[in-house]
Amino acid sequence: MITVGIDVGSISAKAALINAGELIGSRVMLTGYNARNAGENIFTGLLDDLGIHRDAVDRIVATGYGRNSVAFAHKAVTEITCHAVGAHFQDPAVRCVIDIGGQDSKAIALDSTGRVKDFAMNDKCAAGTGRFLEVMARALEVDLDAFGKMSLKADRPAAISSLCTVFAESEVISLIARGERRANIIAGIHESIGSRVVAMANRVGITEPVMMAGGVANNIGVVKALEKRSGKTILVSAYAQVNGAIGAALIAAG
Repeated sequence: MITVGIDVGSISAKAALINAGELIGSRVMLTGYNARNAGENIFTGLLDDLGIHRDAVDRIVATGYGRNSVAFAHKAVTEITCHAVGAHFQDPAVRCVIDIGGQDSKAIALDSTGRVKDFAMNDKCAAGTGRFLEVMARALEVDLDAFGKMSLKADRPAAISSLCTVFAESEVISLIARGERRANIIAGIHESIGSRVVAMANRVGITEPVMMAGGVANNIGVVKALEKRSGKTILVSAYAQVNGAIGAALIAAG
């Protein structure tokens, strides 16, 4: 049975294909302005990559903030459920998932079967999300992809006290004006995210093993900040960004 999971996020769209319980392939692209087009493009792009005809796909499940725009999906499922299923597939020992996406962040507690026991979510403010990092990267005139490694060069992380994106950006601009090193400012930004996300995750309990999902998992600076604040080791798989899509594909097969 061939199934596909499509995760349309606010920044990126992801797709994963499962065949007989095995992950065959995945793809990531920018969502862009039109979520409906993103769903179609990520689906056809993945099939083209794998040389699989559209008619060969048995079921499709959509997830993410744009899940209801994927009209050709057989079902839409919340990303919380999909991230739990995807993480359990990658490592059945995982008991907590921290997902930092483009517009929100989540902490999900799992039981031994991969079911959701509890979850907490920050969806009211951009602070502690991928969008927050994008705003900070623009203010610092640094490529977002370089943020993680650059922060590891910090000798004294700058203090970013505001939890609001707008006010935090003003703090960053003030630090730039005072001549603070970019690495220290970026490290301070990551520490701010770590503090906010860990406080949220503590509401459900951060039980190891902990896996991080979402595109921000590729930022080593944020991962280190989460580890520092939580006192836990954070697992990051090679498929962290497509974890939700993997879970959706598995649910489609279920």
